[in-house]
Amino acid sequence: MQSIEQLMKEILSLPSASRALLADKLVESLEFDTDSTIQKTWIAEAKRRRDEIWEALVQPILGEEGLAQVRRLIEP
Repeated sequence: MQSIEQLMKEILSLPSASRALLADKLVESLEFDTDSTIQKTWIAEAKRRRDEIWEALVQPILGEEGLAQVRRLIEP
């Protein structure tokens, strides 16, 4: 069995899309005791945002650009 350090080295050498998929799967694998009300609220919010994009009410941007905008807002 590989050590965590060896596994991390291999994972970090993967292309970013593969790392993102792996990160998503790891988060999904964690067991969370989520409040059903909170879960329903987030699902409704995700659907609302999806619908805004489908109806062309908002223009989506790339994740990298969104992160850059947030960083510009919070940097001193």
